[in-house]
Amino acid sequence: MIDRLNQPDYDRWANQIKRTGGCRQPIHLRGKVEHFDQATGHLLHRYSTTTEPNGVLRVPCKTRRASRCPACAEVYRADTYQLVRAGLVGGKGVPETVAAHPCLFVTLTAPSFGAVHVRKEKNGKVLPCHARRDAETCPHGRVMSCTDRHSADAPQLGEPLCPDCYDYDGSVLFNAISPELWRRFTLALRRRFARLNGLTVKALRGLVSIAFAKVAEYQRRGVVHFHAVIRLDGPDGPSSPPPAWATADALAEATQHAASVVTAEIKPLGRTFRWGTQLDVRRITMDGDLTEQAVAAYIAKYATKAAECVGTLDRRIQPLDNLDALPVRQHARMLIAACMRLGEHPGLVDLRLIHWAHMLGFRGHFSTKSRHYSTTLGELRAAREEHMRDEKITTGRLPLFDEDTVLVIAYWEYAGQGLSIGEEVIAAAISGTPLSGAGDRQ
Repeated sequence: MIDRLNQPDYDRWANQIKRTGGCRQPIHLRGKVEHFDQATGHLLHRYSTTTEPNGVLRVPCKTRRASRCPACAEVYRADTYQLVRAGLVGGKGVPETVAAHPCLFVTLTAPSFGAVHVRKEKNGKVLPCHARRDAETCPHGRVMSCTDRHSADAPQLGEPLCPDCYDYDGSVLFNAISPELWRRFTLALRRRFARLNGLTVKALRGLVSIAFAKVAEYQRRGVVHFHAVIRLDGPDGPSSPPPAWATADALAEATQHAASVVTAEIKPLGRTFRWGTQLDVRRITMDGDLTEQAVAAYIAKYATKAAECVGTLDRRIQPLDNLDALPVRQHARMLIAACMRLGEHPGLVDLRLIHWAHMLGFRGHFSTKSRHYSTTLGELRAAREEHMRDEKITTGRLPLFDEDTVLVIAYWEYAGQGLSIGEEVIAAAISGTPLSGAGDRQ
């Protein structure tokens, strides 16, 4: 820390840290950017990292994981919030009339793979976990009952009542197949909605389009479930209203049917998976309990999280790693071991279970949307970059060029990533971000 603070280029280093937004693991780039007049070949402007601290430019890592970089994850969360909300009330290129389109908030859950410790509440009162007067004794000699009233942060939450009875293989296989299950759900939803209105799927496309945005969330037991916004539009997307017969009630009925009938099979093992019985379908309103702001905030919150709540790692696990030495909960360790064991099955190579063992088998995108739901994350980032470029021109750090007559040649190479522990302490003080986890790499 003292060495960095006493460097003659400390002010420039601190400025780089500020411009990364307090990124905990900034990317180091080495290179240059040159602007030439296309007509004359005259060099108009050059930027090089040779004059920067340590000869590198530090840029944000742009991860979505809050466990790795809270600052960059917050940017991702805010972008996801704007993306979801724009699809509900308009903005960011989406017409405001979209607010009148029928729209649902749907939660699709995973099936049960065994009894686990849970926190139950009713009317604000915490109930016993699994209170059973005539509780059965499992084949392994454990009474399948728990009378504890667990706190919100109880370490037992998500842990199986009997680890030997718990279907660890089924849990990780469901995670692996859940993206395919979601794809089949969207297809079945369109088919059922068309049938309810006496149409074929092809005829439906000319009258109604169904748009969605969804995010995956890990439950404490280690399986994913999906939260989704599903919206009805006209044939041209959010700019056209759906016909009067395309109602939220019909969409809800189609959603419930699709969730109950779709299945996905893992043929090498002869196992078939389907959604759990707990299905939540609610209509989004502008003035009720489930407003567009509440939905957008809820989905955006989970866009920055992964399997941390299960007690696993946020990095890939190598086949040669000693699983017993990993700093994870025993339940997570068993799920990881199931991934490693099943990943060696020749018929399950496509699932890449070993590669995604740290994600407990899930290898899909955490947040996805249909093409015409709203704006894209790329467009939001491009708008931010354009704003930053305009700021540089306004403050004189970048000359104002006619883009049609200027040739830009850039050369960049990767030169490293991250900060030393001492630099992390200073960066946290500069940006006001929390320092938790600064020493985790030691």
